[in-house]
Amino acid sequence: MNTKLNGQVAFINGGSRGIGAATARRLASEGAKVAIGYAASAIAAEALVEEIKAAGGEAIALKADATDAAALSKAIDSVAERFGRLDILVNSAGVLLLGATDSFSLEDFDKTVAVNVRAVFVASQAAAKHMKDGGRIINIGSTNAQRMPFEGGAVYAMSKSALTGLVKGMARDLGSRKITVNNVAPGPVDTDMNPADSDFATGLHGLMALKRHGKAEEIAAMVAYLAGPEAAFVTGADLVIDGGFAA
Repeated sequence: MNTKLNGQVAFINGGSRGIGAATARRLASEGAKVAIGYAASAIAAEALVEEIKAAGGEAIALKADATDAAALSKAIDSVAERFGRLDILVNSAGVLLLGATDSFSLEDFDKTVAVNVRAVFVASQAAAKHMKDGGRIINIGSTNAQRMPFEGGAVYAMSKSALTGLVKGMARDLGSRKITVNNVAPGPVDTDMNPADSDFATGLHGLMALKRHGKAEEIAAMVAYLAGPEAAFVTGADLVIDGGFAA
């Protein structure tokens, strides 16, 4: 087990599957105590907790609906109270709702903004109140903030683009406390949301320099770097890890 994050406490919102789950495993393997926030995947979250414990790590799971600001803030407060500190926040919860501009429903628009943008702000605000100097806030953005080469992704791209401005502003606001704030911007990654064996995936590979989906573990490695001591000088950044999708 790597010990770079020994003594650190991390809250991962949307940590029960996909990139969030891979991040939970990686941070735990580096010594962090991990709290896994989930909205509906209780069974997956508890299974991940047991997996981390079996590997010698420490983890808990707690319900934290990204669309419920009060519940999300309360979950973060409870993690800080339980462990006596909070050092790392990873905002990994997200939705991908596609549709043409002239038919995209306001309900789906509002849900996209609520999960992909509002929840990031709510969680960051709640976590920052508990962080000591040197804390880390890391968002899972998307390369689609920089390139949207297919139809139907306008609202999703907008939501991920919003994180760029939010990160730059929060990096300034929290810089005096040495809290870094960054986006990790993946390209296509093999998850339930975007499986590598779908018909859609083939078209995506044609847009990439490396013609494959990324692995959740590859994204988690970037998150772990930002969470660690070697990234203390990185803040306000969008770190693209997309196999050349936006190249």
